[in-house]
Amino acid sequence: MTNTFTKQVLALLLCAVPVFAAVKTEVIEYSYNGVTFEGYAAYRDDVPGKRPGVLIAHAWKGLGDYEKSRAKQLAEMGYVAFALDIYGKGVRPTTAQDAGQLAGFYKKNRPLLRIRAQKGLEAMNRLPNVDMSQTAIIGYCFGGTTALELARDNAPIVGAVSFHGGLSNPTVNKSSIAPKILVLHGAEDPFVQADEVAAFEQEMIDSNADWQLIKYSGAVHAFSDPNSGTDKASGAAYNEKADRRSFEAMKDFFKEIFTIQPIEPVSKVEIPEKNQETKTVNQPTKKPVKKKK
Repeated sequence: MTNTFTKQVLALLLCAVPVFAAVKTEVIEYSYNGVTFEGYAAYRDDVPGKRPGVLIAHAWKGLGDYEKSRAKQLAEMGYVAFALDIYGKGVRPTTAQDAGQLAGFYKKNRPLLRIRAQKGLEAMNRLPNVDMSQTAIIGYCFGGTTALELARDNAPIVGAVSFHGGLSNPTVNKSSIAPKILVLHGAEDPFVQADEVAAFEQEMIDSNADWQLIKYSGAVHAFSDPNSGTDKASGAAYNEKADRRSFEAMKDFFKEIFTIQPIEPVSKVEIPEKNQETKTVNQPTKKPVKKKK
C-alpha cells in the first residue's frame, strides 16, 4: 500500500512540473566562392508550421556565445533564428586590435559585406521551418552596420534592426529602401558621432525609407552586451536599462512587420550562453537568388 501511495504522489508531482519548450540548435555550414561559413540556427521544436526567420549579424569578434544566446532567446519567442558568419569558418579574432582590423576591412568593402550577409540570409531561408516571406535581420555593433547594409541593398527581408551599430554609408543609394528599419542607439556613443547620426537621418529621408531611431540616455557603445563591462569612460559599456528597453523595442517592431505574432518565452535564456551543445549540418550550395532592382 505504501508503494502504491508513493507512486501516486510521484505521478501528481510529475504532472505539476511545468513542461518547457525545447530549443533545438544546429551549427550549419554553408559556402560561397570557395569560402566555408559556419552559422548557428535555433528554433523551438514544439511550434508547427513555418515561422518568421530572424537573421543575426555578429559583432566585430565574429559569431560567438553572445550571438548564439540571442538566437536562443529569439527561438524561445517562436522565431527561427540564424546567426550568420561574415568572416568564414574558424576566423574569430581574439583581440580588439585584430577584430578592429577585420571589421574595418569589411566596412571599407561594403559590396563584399552585403554579399556575405546575403549568403547568410540564403542559408537561413533553406531551413525548412522558415517563412521566406517573413524574414528580418538584427545586428550588434559591427553586426548593426551589417543589418543596415542588407536593408540598403534591398534584400528580400521585411525589416532590419541595428543595436549600437555604425550608421555611416560610403555607398550612394540610387533607389528607395524597401525594408523597414529600426536603429537602437546609445545617446552617448563616442564611436558614432552626432554628424554620423545626422547623415544617416538624411539618408533615410532621401531614400524614402520607413525608419525609426531611438536614443537611450546614459548609454554608450555595446550597451546590450554584458561582456562590455561597466566603464563608460572606455566608450563601450553594458547598460541594463538600455538593453531591456531596446529588446522590447525590437519585439514591438517584429509585431508590426511580421503577420505571425511571437510566443511568450516559457523559460529564461541566460546571456551569454556557455557550453552549448550543437550538431553540424552541411547545406548544399544553391544558386544565388537574384535581387529585385
